[in-house]
Amino acid sequence: MMVCQSSDNIEAIYWVSIKMRIWREFYKGIIEQNPTLRLVLGMCPTLAVTTTAINGLAMGFAITFVLLGSNIVISLIRRLVPNKVRIPVFIVVIASFVTSVDLFIAGFFGELHKILGIFIPLIVVNCIILARAESFASKNNIILSIFDALGMGLGATLTLTLMGIIREILGNGTVFGFGILQQFGYHNLIIAILPPGAFIILGFLMGLLNFLTTKK
Repeated sequence: MMVCQSSDNIEAIYWVSIKMRIWREFYKGIIEQNPTLRLVLGMCPTLAVTTTAINGLAMGFAITFVLLGSNIVISLIRRLVPNKVRIPVFIVVIASFVTSVDLFIAGFFGELHKILGIFIPLIVVNCIILARAESFASKNNIILSIFDALGMGLGATLTLTLMGIIREILGNGTVFGFGILQQFGYHNLIIAILPPGAFIILGFLMGLLNFLTTKK
């Protein structure tokens, strides 16, 4: 009887540790290892397409989709890929998902596709995607790889969308295209939607995150 109880306790502890590991892999991408504000990866789309909130949100969803798909496939084939050709194989996998999301956006959201332009195909060489494939998915099982991709994708999406909201409010007086400041006689701060504004707002968000986490 004591052996059975001990076995049950060990199993319970095991599953608790698994759940904690899964949660940790998901949560780290939002705050601790936020790909944009902490790891400073994927700066091209971050600075270029976040002139509006919808652009940032769309790019974040595209990155998350590619991250999730590539992490799953790479985790599944990691033991079959020779070490010497792993990077080319990873890029082929990533490119397949990028092509899918590019065609989807072009087919259903033509105007948005024109705005995002070259930055969707450039997801193939986005450091966020390749870094997770190389450093995580190629070394871990599919469950952990899924939650790693979701966490990193959510962290990137939140950052891109927040930057888009701030830049759109300051530059146009709107949020997701809806006017909220014009009625108060707001004069657009044009620098917010220009490249210098992107750097300034990104730096502000980095500093704010560092301040909040250090204080915590």
